[in-house]
Amino acid sequence: TTNSMKLIVNNTIKPFVNNPELYNPFLEEVLNRISNTQRRLEQIGDVEEMYRAQGEIRALRSMLRLREDVNG
Repeated sequence: TTNSMKLIVNNTIKPFVNNPELYNPFLEEVLNRISNTQRRLEQIGDVEEMYRAQGEIRALRSMLRLREDVNG
């Protein structure tokens, strides 16, 4: 079921999100990627490419909430 799968995923990811030595560099990488995509977004002329970059930023921002989502 969906709940048991979510529990397995959360228990697998929990050690990662609660270990600052691992999680902080991950957050830095995600923030760098958001920044790079925002810079790219400012220069995009194609509408489809703009939507793609916006979706990329949305996905990356969801990764910033990983710890909160896993720890509840």
